[in-house]
Amino acid sequence: MIRKTVEERVNNARGGKGEVIFRHILNKEELMGHGALYAQVIIKPHSSIGFHQHVGNTEPYFILSGKGTFIDNDGSRHEVEPGDVCLIKVGESHGMENNTDEDLIMMALVLNES
Repeated sequence: MIRKTVEERVNNARGGKGEVIFRHILNKEELMGHGALYAQVIIKPHSSIGFHQHVGNTEPYFILSGKGTFIDNDGSRHEVEPGDVCLIKVGESHGMENNTDEDLIMMALVLNES
């Protein structure tokens, strides 16, 4: 089977600012209970995903293009660029900001705790 990704535009994602586009690669049913999200995520310029906690799941980010600021569980801020992997463990919190004039594009995978 071949199909197009399903695009979802979200304003103020997780309490952040601006617009974030989720290009869902698999939906929850296709993840067969193993996860909640597998998507290409585009954080538009001067937008963000707000700081939020992962309870019962984990979410790695893989940066594809652009630059951003990853806010880690302890509140520390780290500049990220293509090739970086941001790891969020079960129970931890995080956020992501794009304070540039270009899109920040990354892959996100929310996996359920075993």
